[in-house]
Amino acid sequence: MGILNLTPDSFYPGSRLQSVDQALKQAEKMLSEGATFLDIGGYSTRPGAEEITEQEELNRVLPVIQALAREFPEALLSIDTFRARVAEATVQSGAHLVNDVSGGTLDEAMFETVGKLGVPYVLMHMRGTPQTMASQNEYPNGVIDELIGFFGERVAQLRKSGVKDIVLDPGFGFAKNVAQNYELLRHLTELQVLELPLLIGLSRKSMTYKPLQVGPEEALTGTIAANTLALWHGADILRVHDVKEAVHTIEIIKRVRQRD
Repeated sequence: MGILNLTPDSFYPGSRLQSVDQALKQAEKMLSEGATFLDIGGYSTRPGAEEITEQEELNRVLPVIQALAREFPEALLSIDTFRARVAEATVQSGAHLVNDVSGGTLDEAMFETVGKLGVPYVLMHMRGTPQTMASQNEYPNGVIDELIGFFGERVAQLRKSGVKDIVLDPGFGFAKNVAQNYELLRHLTELQVLELPLLIGLSRKSMTYKPLQVGPEEALTGTIAANTLALWHGADILRVHDVKEAVHTIEIIKRVRQRD
């Protein structure tokens, strides 16, 4: 899954796209490198991100999704939003799935809306909002127990709302510090008890560069290493800024798993 950030304040400056033409060029590059999904977001969810209105988010994403649907009909388009109205408008304009960083906690209409739309839904774990999540990372029973309980409850609600296709995202970096992110990565296989596909977003996040004392611009090596471990521990989809490197990583893991 290639990331298309239509925001001026994404944590990784190299991913910021400011026009439809830039988005189309980046999409073409990602698809040529092997991306299956393109994840389009107009609201930055980095810690402490500035809040924008629903209309501003729609103004950023709708023209791009419409252009992508027209130019690349083979691509699976994901809308990265926690707002039900944005999800509905973008699916009607060509998006194929909804990627909700809040797991339905920031818009009570989201689950019902996705059920009516009949599209797959990525359920991510987060506490609070992008503005407050950094301070909400206390897990007395550990991160994994928190996630299993959260996912179990939310999946049941999604099923009641008529959502059939659900992908889980443990939310690396969302209401989790660096140590908790590594705890989660070490125990990722335990989430397989939920018997749902796992989408993993580690690309250039702080856990891939803070231990190396570099910034996100120099985090590709750390990202590749973390993605390799995630794949080995059960990841089904990698959400990334650097598609070619992720595709190469996937291919190597496939070769290791091949039986003679």
